[in-house]
Amino acid sequence: MDTGIVVAFLFYLVTMAGIGLVAYTRTRDLADYLLGGRRLGRWVTALSAEASDMSGWLLLGLPGLAYSSGLQSLWLAGGLLAGTWLNWRFMARRLRVATQACGDALTLPDYLAQRFGDDSHALRLLAAVIILVFFTIYTTSGLVAGGKLFTTVFGIDYPLAVLAGGGVILLYTFLGGFFAVCWTDLVQGLLMVLALVVVPLVAILDQGGPAAMMHHLAAVDPALLDPLSGKGGAPLGLVGLLSLLGWGLGYFGQPHILARFMAIRDPAEIGSARRIAVGWVCLSLAGAVLVGLAAPGYLPPGTTGDAEKVFLQLVRLVFHPWIAGILLAAVLAAIMSTADSQLLVASSALADDFYKALLRPAASPRELMWVGRLAVLLVAALATWLALDRNSRVLDVVAYAWAGFGAAFGPTLLLALYWPGMTRAGAFTGMLVGGVTVVVWKSLHGGLFDLYEIIPGMLAATAAILLASLAERRLSRR
Repeated sequence: MDTGIVVAFLFYLVTMAGIGLVAYTRTRDLADYLLGGRRLGRWVTALSAEASDMSGWLLLGLPGLAYSSGLQSLWLAGGLLAGTWLNWRFMARRLRVATQACGDALTLPDYLAQRFGDDSHALRLLAAVIILVFFTIYTTSGLVAGGKLFTTVFGIDYPLAVLAGGGVILLYTFLGGFFAVCWTDLVQGLLMVLALVVVPLVAILDQGGPAAMMHHLAAVDPALLDPLSGKGGAPLGLVGLLSLLGWGLGYFGQPHILARFMAIRDPAEIGSARRIAVGWVCLSLAGAVLVGLAAPGYLPPGTTGDAEKVFLQLVRLVFHPWIAGILLAAVLAAIMSTADSQLLVASSALADDFYKALLRPAASPRELMWVGRLAVLLVAALATWLALDRNSRVLDVVAYAWAGFGAAFGPTLLLALYWPGMTRAGAFTGMLVGGVTVVVWKSLHGGLFDLYEIIPGMLAATAAILLASLAERRLSRR
Protein backbone atom coordinates (compact mmCIF):
# COMPACT_ATOMS: atom_id res chain seq x y z
CA MET A 1 0.00 0.00 0.00
CA ASP A 2 1.57 3.31 -1.12
CA THR A 3 1.60 6.03 1.55
CA GLY A 4 1.19 8.78 -1.07
CA ILE A 5 -1.97 7.23 -2.45
CA VAL A 6 -3.46 6.71 1.01
CA VAL A 7 -2.74 10.32 2.08
CA ALA A 8 -4.24 11.74 -1.14
CA PHE A 9 -7.38 9.63 -0.70
CA LEU A 10 -7.84 10.60 2.93
CA PHE A 11 -7.41 14.30 2.13
CA TYR A 12 -9.99 14.03 -0.64
CA LEU A 13 -12.50 12.17 1.55
CA VAL A 14 -12.15 14.66 4.40
CA THR A 15 -12.74 17.52 1.94
CA MET A 16 -15.95 15.93 0.65
CA ALA A 17 -17.19 15.30 4.19
CA GLY A 18 -16.44 18.94 5.04
CA ILE A 19 -18.57 20.13 2.14
CA GLY A 20 -21.37 17.91 3.41
CA LEU A 21 -21.19 19.48 6.87
CA VAL A 22 -21.28 23.02 5.45
CA ALA A 23 -24.26 22.11 3.25
CA TYR A 24 -26.01 20.65 6.30
CA THR A 25 -26.18 24.14 7.84
CA ARG A 26 -27.83 25.52 4.67
CA THR A 27 -30.50 22.81 4.35
CA ARG A 28 -33.73 23.85 6.03
CA ASP A 29 -36.55 21.98 4.30
CA LEU A 30 -37.37 19.44 1.58
CA ALA A 31 -37.06 22.02 -1.21
CA ASP A 32 -33.50 22.72 -0.10
CA TYR A 33 -32.74 19.04 0.39
CA LEU A 34 -34.01 17.96 -3.05
CA LEU A 35 -33.36 20.97 -5.34
CA GLY A 36 -31.23 23.41 -3.35
CA GLY A 37 -34.04 25.98 -3.45
CA ARG A 38 -33.44 26.43 -7.20
CA ARG A 39 -30.35 28.55 -6.51
CA LEU A 40 -27.63 26.92 -8.62
CA GLY A 41 -25.39 29.02 -10.86
CA ARG A 42 -24.26 28.07 -14.36
CA TRP A 43 -20.91 26.49 -13.41
CA VAL A 44 -22.32 24.38 -10.59
CA THR A 45 -25.30 23.36 -12.71
CA ALA A 46 -23.17 22.38 -15.71
CA LEU A 47 -20.44 20.46 -13.89
CA SER A 48 -22.83 18.88 -11.43
CA ALA A 49 -25.07 17.64 -14.26
CA GLU A 50 -22.20 16.10 -16.17
CA ALA A 51 -20.28 14.73 -13.19
CA SER A 52 -23.45 13.06 -11.93
CA ASP A 53 -24.02 11.73 -15.45
CA MET A 54 -20.66 10.12 -16.13
CA SER A 55 -20.15 8.07 -12.92
CA GLY A 56 -17.47 5.46 -12.39
CA TRP A 57 -18.00 3.98 -15.82
CA LEU A 58 -16.24 7.01 -17.37
CA LEU A 59 -12.94 6.02 -15.75
CA LEU A 60 -13.58 2.28 -15.55
CA GLY A 61 -16.14 1.08 -18.11
CA LEU A 62 -15.29 3.31 -21.10
CA PRO A 63 -11.48 2.91 -20.87
CA GLY A 64 -12.08 -0.83 -20.48
CA LEU A 65 -14.21 -0.86 -23.62
CA ALA A 66 -11.60 1.13 -25.59
CA TYR A 67 -8.85 -1.17 -24.28
CA SER A 68 -10.63 -4.32 -25.44
CA SER A 69 -12.35 -3.05 -28.63
CA GLY A 70 -10.14 -0.18 -29.85
CA LEU A 71 -11.55 2.56 -32.08
CA GLN A 72 -14.98 0.93 -32.01
CA SER A 73 -15.48 2.71 -28.68
CA LEU A 74 -15.60 6.05 -30.53
CA TRP A 75 -19.19 5.31 -31.58
CA LEU A 76 -20.28 5.10 -27.95
CA ALA A 77 -18.42 8.30 -27.07
CA GLY A 78 -19.91 10.09 -30.09
CA GLY A 79 -23.43 9.03 -29.20
CA LEU A 80 -23.02 10.29 -25.64
CA LEU A 81 -21.60 13.64 -26.78
CA ALA A 82 -24.49 14.18 -29.20
CA GLY A 83 -27.02 13.14 -26.54
CA THR A 84 -25.54 15.59 -24.04
CA TRP A 85 -25.90 18.53 -26.43
CA LEU A 86 -29.42 17.55 -27.49
CA ASN A 87 -30.54 17.19 -23.88
CA TRP A 88 -29.30 20.65 -22.93
CA ARG A 89 -30.67 22.15 -26.13
CA PHE A 90 -34.19 20.70 -26.13
CA MET A 91 -34.93 19.68 -22.54
CA ALA A 92 -33.17 22.00 -20.08
CA ARG A 93 -34.94 25.36 -20.45
CA ARG A 94 -38.44 23.98 -21.03
CA LEU A 95 -38.21 21.62 -18.07
CA ARG A 96 -36.92 24.38 -15.76
CA VAL A 97 -39.79 26.69 -16.69
CA ALA A 98 -42.46 23.99 -16.75
CA THR A 99 -41.64 22.49 -13.36
CA GLN A 100 -41.78 25.86 -11.64
CA ALA A 101 -45.04 26.74 -13.42
CA CYS A 102 -46.61 23.42 -12.35
CA GLY A 103 -46.88 24.15 -8.64
CA ASP A 104 -43.10 24.52 -8.21
CA ALA A 105 -42.73 20.74 -8.67
CA LEU A 106 -39.65 19.33 -6.92
CA THR A 107 -39.56 15.93 -8.65
CA LEU A 108 -40.40 14.50 -12.07
CA PRO A 109 -43.34 12.45 -10.70
CA ASP A 110 -44.67 15.64 -9.08
CA TYR A 111 -44.34 17.53 -12.37
CA LEU A 112 -46.17 14.83 -14.35
CA ALA A 113 -48.99 14.71 -11.77
CA GLN A 114 -49.38 18.51 -11.94
CA ARG A 115 -49.02 18.68 -15.74
CA PHE A 116 -51.84 16.22 -16.34
CA GLY A 117 -54.03 17.02 -13.31
CA ASP A 118 -53.74 13.49 -11.94
CA ASP A 119 -55.65 13.41 -8.66
CA SER A 120 -55.61 9.61 -8.62
CA HIS A 121 -51.83 9.57 -7.95
CA ALA A 122 -51.44 6.84 -10.60
CA LEU A 123 -48.87 8.81 -12.63
CA ARG A 124 -46.93 9.83 -9.54
CA LEU A 125 -46.80 6.29 -8.18
CA LEU A 126 -45.75 4.68 -11.45
CA ALA A 127 -42.99 7.23 -11.99
CA ALA A 128 -41.79 6.84 -8.40
CA VAL A 129 -41.67 3.04 -8.70
CA ILE A 130 -39.63 3.29 -11.91
CA ILE A 131 -37.21 5.67 -10.19
CA LEU A 132 -36.79 3.41 -7.18
CA VAL A 133 -36.27 0.23 -9.22
CA PHE A 134 -33.81 1.57 -11.76
CA PHE A 135 -31.96 3.88 -9.39
CA THR A 136 -31.34 1.04 -6.97
CA ILE A 137 -29.77 -0.84 -9.90
CA TYR A 138 -27.88 2.28 -11.03
CA THR A 139 -26.52 3.02 -7.55
CA THR A 140 -25.35 -0.58 -7.40
CA SER A 141 -23.07 0.09 -10.39
CA GLY A 142 -21.41 2.93 -8.49
CA LEU A 143 -20.80 0.76 -5.45
CA VAL A 144 -19.37 -2.01 -7.65
CA ALA A 145 -16.99 0.54 -9.16
CA GLY A 146 -16.08 1.76 -5.66
CA GLY A 147 -15.40 -1.80 -4.57
CA LYS A 148 -13.01 -2.33 -7.48
CA LEU A 149 -11.25 0.95 -6.72
CA PHE A 150 -10.75 0.30 -2.99
CA THR A 151 -9.65 -3.27 -3.67
CA THR A 152 -7.01 -2.09 -6.14
CA VAL A 153 -5.74 0.85 -4.09
CA PHE A 154 -5.87 -0.53 -0.56
CA GLY A 155 -5.73 -4.27 -1.19
CA ILE A 156 -8.77 -4.96 0.99
CA ASP A 157 -11.39 -7.64 0.36
CA TYR A 158 -14.12 -6.74 -2.10
CA PRO A 159 -17.11 -6.82 0.33
CA LEU A 160 -15.29 -4.52 2.77
CA ALA A 161 -14.30 -2.26 -0.14
CA VAL A 162 -17.97 -1.92 -1.19
CA LEU A 163 -18.99 -1.01 2.36
CA ALA A 164 -16.19 1.57 2.67
CA GLY A 165 -17.04 3.30 -0.62
CA GLY A 166 -20.76 3.28 0.12
CA GLY A 167 -20.22 4.70 3.60
CA VAL A 168 -18.37 7.75 2.32
CA ILE A 169 -21.05 8.55 -0.27
CA LEU A 170 -23.82 8.04 2.26
CA LEU A 171 -22.26 10.38 4.82
CA TYR A 172 -22.36 13.65 2.91
CA THR A 173 -25.52 12.84 0.93
CA PHE A 174 -27.38 12.09 4.16
CA LEU A 175 -26.18 15.31 5.78
CA GLY A 176 -26.18 17.93 3.05
CA GLY A 177 -28.67 16.79 0.42
CA PHE A 178 -28.71 18.66 -2.89
CA PHE A 179 -26.33 21.44 -1.82
CA ALA A 180 -23.71 18.92 -0.76
CA VAL A 181 -24.21 16.80 -3.85
CA CYS A 182 -23.89 19.70 -6.30
CA TRP A 183 -20.91 21.40 -4.66
CA THR A 184 -19.04 18.12 -4.29
CA ASP A 185 -19.93 17.43 -7.94
CA LEU A 186 -18.28 20.72 -8.93
CA VAL A 187 -15.03 19.72 -7.22
CA GLN A 188 -15.29 16.15 -8.47
CA GLY A 189 -16.02 17.23 -12.05
CA LEU A 190 -12.89 19.37 -12.14
CA LEU A 191 -10.80 16.52 -10.70
CA MET A 192 -12.23 14.03 -13.21
CA VAL A 193 -11.46 16.15 -16.27
CA LEU A 194 -7.97 16.90 -14.93
CA ALA A 195 -7.25 13.18 -14.61
CA LEU A 196 -8.67 12.41 -18.05
CA VAL A 197 -6.45 15.03 -19.67
CA VAL A 198 -3.25 14.29 -17.74
CA VAL A 199 -3.27 10.48 -17.73
CA PRO A 200 -3.64 9.81 -21.49
CA LEU A 201 -1.36 12.74 -22.40
CA VAL A 202 1.50 11.50 -20.21
CA ALA A 203 0.95 7.85 -21.14
CA ILE A 204 0.96 8.56 -24.88
CA LEU A 205 4.04 10.79 -24.73
CA ASP A 206 5.84 8.31 -22.47
CA GLN A 207 5.52 5.53 -25.03
CA GLY A 208 6.70 7.71 -27.93
CA GLY A 209 3.66 9.66 -29.12
CA PRO A 210 0.45 8.86 -31.03
CA ALA A 211 2.24 6.86 -33.74
CA ALA A 212 3.80 4.57 -31.13
CA MET A 213 0.38 4.14 -29.46
CA MET A 214 -1.18 3.08 -32.76
CA HIS A 215 1.74 0.71 -33.38
CA HIS A 216 1.12 -1.02 -30.04
CA LEU A 217 -2.58 -1.35 -30.85
CA ALA A 218 -1.84 -2.86 -34.27
CA ALA A 219 0.67 -5.28 -32.72
CA VAL A 220 -1.99 -6.57 -30.34
CA ASP A 221 -4.77 -6.82 -32.96
CA PRO A 222 -5.02 -4.83 -36.22
CA ALA A 223 -8.82 -4.86 -35.82
CA LEU A 224 -8.44 -2.45 -32.87
CA LEU A 225 -7.65 0.29 -35.42
CA ASP A 226 -10.88 -0.27 -37.35
CA PRO A 227 -13.93 1.52 -35.86
CA LEU A 228 -16.25 -0.81 -37.79
CA SER A 229 -14.70 -4.05 -36.53
CA GLY A 230 -14.95 -5.81 -33.24
CA LYS A 231 -12.36 -7.81 -31.37
CA GLY A 232 -10.62 -10.28 -33.67
CA GLY A 233 -11.88 -8.52 -36.80
CA ALA A 234 -15.57 -9.43 -36.52
CA PRO A 235 -17.66 -6.75 -38.29
CA LEU A 236 -19.52 -4.40 -35.97
CA GLY A 237 -22.73 -4.62 -38.01
CA LEU A 238 -25.75 -2.33 -38.03
CA VAL A 239 -27.17 -3.67 -34.75
CA GLY A 240 -23.88 -3.10 -32.96
CA LEU A 241 -23.43 0.37 -34.43
CA LEU A 242 -26.95 1.49 -33.52
CA SER A 243 -26.55 0.04 -30.02
CA LEU A 244 -23.43 2.12 -29.36
CA LEU A 245 -24.93 5.33 -30.79
CA GLY A 246 -28.21 4.63 -29.00
CA TRP A 247 -26.68 5.45 -25.63
CA GLY A 248 -27.13 9.12 -26.50
CA LEU A 249 -30.92 8.71 -26.49
CA GLY A 250 -30.93 7.96 -22.77
CA TYR A 251 -30.19 11.52 -21.66
CA PHE A 252 -33.77 12.71 -22.08
CA GLY A 253 -34.96 10.46 -19.25
CA GLN A 254 -32.26 10.53 -16.56
CA PRO A 255 -33.82 12.02 -13.38
CA HIS A 256 -30.47 12.79 -11.69
CA ILE A 257 -29.36 14.90 -14.68
CA LEU A 258 -32.75 16.53 -15.25
CA ALA A 259 -32.85 17.60 -11.59
CA ARG A 260 -29.95 19.99 -12.34
CA PHE A 261 -31.98 21.66 -15.08
CA MET A 262 -34.82 22.11 -12.61
CA ALA A 263 -32.51 23.66 -9.99
CA ILE A 264 -30.71 26.37 -11.98
CA ARG A 265 -31.54 29.81 -10.57
CA ASP A 266 -32.29 31.53 -13.91
CA PRO A 267 -33.35 29.88 -17.19
CA ALA A 268 -31.36 32.58 -19.01
CA GLU A 269 -28.15 30.94 -17.73
CA ILE A 270 -28.87 27.62 -19.44
CA GLY A 271 -27.17 28.62 -22.71
CA SER A 272 -23.82 29.32 -21.06
CA ALA A 273 -24.20 26.29 -18.79
CA ARG A 274 -24.73 24.15 -21.92
CA ARG A 275 -21.45 25.32 -23.43
CA ILE A 276 -19.57 24.55 -20.22
CA ALA A 277 -21.19 21.12 -19.95
CA VAL A 278 -20.59 20.08 -23.56
CA GLY A 279 -16.96 21.21 -23.38
CA TRP A 280 -16.42 19.16 -20.23
CA VAL A 281 -18.02 16.08 -21.78
CA CYS A 282 -15.96 16.39 -24.97
CA LEU A 283 -12.68 16.50 -23.02
CA SER A 284 -13.71 13.72 -20.64
CA LEU A 285 -14.94 11.26 -23.27
CA ALA A 286 -11.88 11.83 -25.46
CA GLY A 287 -9.60 11.31 -22.47
CA ALA A 288 -11.36 8.12 -21.36
CA VAL A 289 -11.09 6.58 -24.84
CA LEU A 290 -7.42 7.58 -25.13
CA VAL A 291 -6.66 5.94 -21.77
CA GLY A 292 -7.94 2.64 -23.15
CA LEU A 293 -6.08 3.07 -26.45
CA ALA A 294 -2.81 3.94 -24.69
CA ALA A 295 -2.98 1.05 -22.24
CA PRO A 296 -1.81 -1.78 -24.59
CA GLY A 297 1.59 -0.06 -24.67
CA TYR A 298 1.88 -0.99 -20.99
CA LEU A 299 -0.70 -3.74 -20.46
CA PRO A 300 -1.25 -6.05 -23.44
CA PRO A 301 -4.89 -7.27 -23.52
CA GLY A 302 -5.41 -10.38 -21.48
CA THR A 303 -2.87 -9.44 -18.79
CA THR A 304 -5.09 -7.33 -16.53
CA GLY A 305 -7.71 -9.90 -15.52
CA ASP A 306 -10.36 -7.17 -15.56
CA ALA A 307 -10.41 -4.65 -18.41
CA GLU A 308 -12.37 -2.18 -16.27
CA LYS A 309 -9.33 -1.75 -14.00
CA VAL A 310 -7.11 -0.52 -16.85
CA PHE A 311 -7.19 3.14 -15.73
CA LEU A 312 -6.25 2.15 -12.18
CA GLN A 313 -3.35 -0.01 -13.30
CA LEU A 314 -2.07 2.50 -15.86
CA VAL A 315 -1.97 5.30 -13.28
CA ARG A 316 0.01 3.19 -10.82
CA LEU A 317 2.51 2.17 -13.51
CA VAL A 318 3.15 5.62 -15.01
CA PHE A 319 2.93 8.09 -12.11
CA HIS A 320 4.68 8.72 -8.79
CA PRO A 321 2.54 7.47 -5.85
CA TRP A 322 1.72 10.99 -4.62
CA ILE A 323 0.45 12.04 -8.06
CA ALA A 324 -1.18 8.64 -8.59
CA GLY A 325 -3.14 9.15 -5.38
CA ILE A 326 -4.65 12.37 -6.71
CA LEU A 327 -5.46 10.82 -10.09
CA LEU A 328 -6.99 7.71 -8.53
CA ALA A 329 -9.11 9.95 -6.34
CA ALA A 330 -10.71 11.08 -9.61
CA VAL A 331 -12.19 7.59 -9.94
CA LEU A 332 -13.71 7.92 -6.50
CA ALA A 333 -14.95 11.37 -7.55
CA ALA A 334 -16.68 9.89 -10.58
CA ILE A 335 -18.31 7.19 -8.49
CA MET A 336 -19.42 9.54 -5.73
CA SER A 337 -20.70 12.27 -8.05
CA THR A 338 -23.24 9.91 -9.59
CA ALA A 339 -24.14 7.64 -6.69
CA ASP A 340 -24.94 10.59 -4.42
CA SER A 341 -27.28 12.07 -7.04
CA GLN A 342 -29.01 8.74 -7.52
CA LEU A 343 -29.52 8.28 -3.80
CA LEU A 344 -30.99 11.77 -3.56
CA VAL A 345 -33.47 11.32 -6.42
CA ALA A 346 -34.52 7.92 -5.07
CA SER A 347 -35.08 9.47 -1.65
CA SER A 348 -37.21 12.19 -3.27
CA ALA A 349 -39.46 9.49 -4.72
CA LEU A 350 -40.02 8.01 -1.27
CA ALA A 351 -40.32 11.29 0.63
CA ASP A 352 -42.29 13.49 -1.77
CA ASP A 353 -44.12 11.02 -4.01
CA PHE A 354 -44.98 8.28 -1.51
CA TYR A 355 -44.85 9.66 2.02
CA LYS A 356 -46.15 13.18 1.40
CA ALA A 357 -48.56 12.41 -1.45
CA LEU A 358 -50.15 9.28 0.04
CA LEU A 359 -49.48 9.05 3.76
CA ARG A 360 -48.87 12.51 5.25
CA PRO A 361 -50.05 15.37 3.00
CA ALA A 362 -49.83 17.74 5.98
CA ALA A 363 -46.27 16.74 6.96
CA SER A 364 -44.04 19.67 7.87
CA PRO A 365 -41.08 20.63 5.67
CA ARG A 366 -38.63 19.52 8.37
CA GLU A 367 -40.38 16.18 8.79
CA LEU A 368 -40.19 15.56 5.05
CA MET A 369 -36.50 16.46 5.01
CA TRP A 370 -35.78 13.78 7.61
CA VAL A 371 -37.93 11.25 5.76
CA GLY A 372 -35.76 12.03 2.72
CA ARG A 373 -32.63 11.34 4.77
CA LEU A 374 -34.01 8.02 6.00
CA ALA A 375 -34.92 7.11 2.42
CA VAL A 376 -31.27 7.68 1.44
CA LEU A 377 -30.27 5.12 4.08
CA LEU A 378 -32.82 2.59 2.83
CA VAL A 379 -31.87 2.78 -0.85
CA ALA A 380 -28.15 2.76 -0.02
CA ALA A 381 -28.54 -0.39 2.08
CA LEU A 382 -30.36 -2.26 -0.72
CA ALA A 383 -27.88 -1.12 -3.40
CA THR A 384 -24.95 -2.17 -1.19
CA TRP A 385 -26.42 -5.64 -0.78
CA LEU A 386 -26.78 -6.00 -4.57
CA ALA A 387 -23.24 -4.68 -5.14
CA LEU A 388 -21.67 -7.47 -3.08
CA ASP A 389 -21.66 -9.66 -6.22
CA ARG A 390 -18.02 -9.22 -7.22
CA ASN A 391 -18.72 -10.49 -10.76
CA SER A 392 -20.85 -7.48 -11.70
CA ARG A 393 -19.50 -5.39 -14.60
CA VAL A 394 -19.96 -1.64 -14.22
CA LEU A 395 -20.78 -0.93 -17.86
CA ASP A 396 -23.41 -3.69 -18.04
CA VAL A 397 -25.22 -2.52 -14.90
CA VAL A 398 -25.16 1.11 -16.03
CA ALA A 399 -26.45 0.16 -19.50
CA TYR A 400 -29.53 -1.56 -18.06
CA ALA A 401 -30.50 1.30 -15.73
CA TRP A 402 -29.70 3.93 -18.39
CA ALA A 403 -32.01 2.18 -20.85
CA GLY A 404 -34.78 1.85 -18.26
CA PHE A 405 -34.85 5.56 -17.48
CA GLY A 406 -34.36 6.62 -21.08
CA ALA A 407 -37.28 4.56 -22.35
CA ALA A 408 -39.66 5.21 -19.46
CA PHE A 409 -39.13 8.95 -19.03
CA GLY A 410 -37.49 10.24 -22.23
CA PRO A 411 -40.47 10.12 -24.66
CA THR A 412 -42.91 10.96 -21.85
CA LEU A 413 -41.11 14.15 -20.81
CA LEU A 414 -40.29 15.32 -24.34
CA LEU A 415 -43.87 14.98 -25.52
CA ALA A 416 -45.21 16.48 -22.27
CA LEU A 417 -43.07 19.56 -22.90
CA TYR A 418 -43.65 19.89 -26.66
CA TRP A 419 -47.07 18.37 -27.46
CA PRO A 420 -50.15 20.07 -25.96
CA GLY A 421 -52.29 17.15 -27.11
CA MET A 422 -50.68 14.62 -24.79
CA THR A 423 -53.01 13.23 -22.11
CA ARG A 424 -52.75 11.54 -18.74
CA ALA A 425 -53.44 8.14 -20.29
CA GLY A 426 -50.66 8.76 -22.80
CA ALA A 427 -48.16 9.61 -20.06
CA PHE A 428 -49.06 6.56 -17.96
CA THR A 429 -49.03 4.16 -20.92
CA GLY A 430 -45.76 5.57 -22.27
CA MET A 431 -43.88 5.14 -18.99
CA LEU A 432 -45.26 1.65 -18.45
CA VAL A 433 -44.62 0.41 -21.99
CA GLY A 434 -41.15 1.95 -22.11
CA GLY A 435 -40.03 0.37 -18.84
CA VAL A 436 -41.55 -3.04 -19.57
CA THR A 437 -40.09 -3.14 -23.08
CA VAL A 438 -36.57 -2.62 -21.69
CA VAL A 439 -37.00 -5.44 -19.17
CA VAL A 440 -38.45 -7.87 -21.72
CA TRP A 441 -36.01 -6.99 -24.53
CA LYS A 442 -33.06 -7.41 -22.16
CA SER A 443 -34.07 -11.02 -21.54
CA LEU A 444 -34.07 -11.90 -25.27
CA HIS A 445 -30.97 -12.75 -27.29
CA GLY A 446 -29.87 -13.27 -30.88
CA GLY A 447 -30.22 -11.26 -34.09
CA LEU A 448 -32.31 -8.12 -33.73
CA PHE A 449 -32.73 -8.79 -29.99
CA ASP A 450 -29.04 -7.95 -29.52
CA LEU A 451 -29.98 -4.33 -30.26
CA TYR A 452 -29.50 -2.14 -27.16
CA GLU A 453 -32.84 -2.21 -25.38
CA ILE A 454 -33.15 1.58 -25.10
CA ILE A 455 -33.96 1.88 -28.82
CA PRO A 456 -36.99 -0.47 -28.94
CA GLY A 457 -37.99 0.84 -25.52
CA MET A 458 -38.15 4.46 -26.68
CA LEU A 459 -39.89 3.58 -29.94
CA ALA A 460 -42.51 1.52 -28.13
CA ALA A 461 -43.06 4.24 -25.51
CA THR A 462 -43.48 6.96 -28.15
CA ALA A 463 -46.01 4.88 -30.08
CA ALA A 464 -47.90 4.09 -26.86
CA ILE A 465 -48.08 7.77 -25.86
CA LEU A 466 -49.40 8.84 -29.25
CA LEU A 467 -52.00 6.07 -29.50
CA ALA A 468 -53.23 6.36 -25.91
CA SER A 469 -53.45 10.16 -26.04
CA LEU A 470 -55.36 10.17 -29.31
CA ALA A 471 -57.71 7.46 -28.02
CA GLU A 472 -58.41 9.35 -24.78
CA ARG A 473 -59.08 12.60 -26.63
CA ARG A 474 -61.43 10.83 -29.02
CA LEU A 475 -63.36 9.27 -26.12
CA SER A 476 -63.60 12.61 -24.32
CA ARG A 477 -65.27 14.19 -27.37
CA ARG A 478 -68.04 11.66 -27.44
